Amino acid sequence: MTPDNDSIAARTPNAVQNAAATAPRAGKKAFPRRNAASAVLAGLAVVGFSVAIVAPAGLAMSASEPAHASVTTAYALAARDAQNITVSVHGVTPTAQTRDAFEVYVTPKPTPTPEPVVASSDSSSSSSDSSGPGPLFYTGGGAPAEWMAAAGIASSDWGNVDYIVSRESGWNPNATNSGSGACGLVQALPCSKVPGNGYDPVDNLRWANGYAVGRYGSWGAAVAFWSSNNWW
Repeated sequence: MTPDNDSIAARTPNAVQNAAATAPRAGKKAFPRRNAASAVLAGLAVVGFSVAIVAPAGLAMSASEPAHASVTTAYALAARDAQNITVSVHGVTPTAQTRDAFEVYVTPKPTPTPEPVVASSDSSSSSSDSSGPGPLFYTGGGAPAEWMAAAGIASSDWGNVDYIVSRESGWNPNATNSGSGACGLVQALPCSKVPGNGYDPVDNLRWANGYAVGRYGSWGAAVAFWSSNNWW
């Protein structure tokens, strides 16, 4: 071994020891730097995350608030342009104007006219069946004098009664006017106005006696009317 090699060999262990001694120190200084960088990055991440959450909520709240625009209404324009005018007349005392009462007339609604009810075929057939028989024609006997006496007509009026009855029915108790429906000795119209049976000569004359006296005053006046008009 040369002297130079001895010096190299002598220095080599010291160099290794120095390198080994300095290596841990370098490692100890590197860890704090890494921890600081990690802390900074973590803080930035937290701040960014918070901004990402809070920013949309703030935008939504600001967007939800309506913009209050200045609106001018017709009432505001009229109130602005209104003028307070007071008119006074010298020597005239203002008095409150009184108004008389008034009535309100409400026109009543007209009563609706009921619509006719159309009978069904069943009801019409049943009504026709229940109407009963036709007119009860007179089948008894007797003479005009007997009928007038039974009807309560005074004998002094029998001539007037004979004048009218002879021309109305010819003393046929069952005489019927096919056009008007008048019936009986004096042709009562309608036939239903005779109490009892319009074809019964006594019932017919009894009704005619009241009709002649009530309408004309007497049988003589009834005959005079019939002579002028051919009806009574």
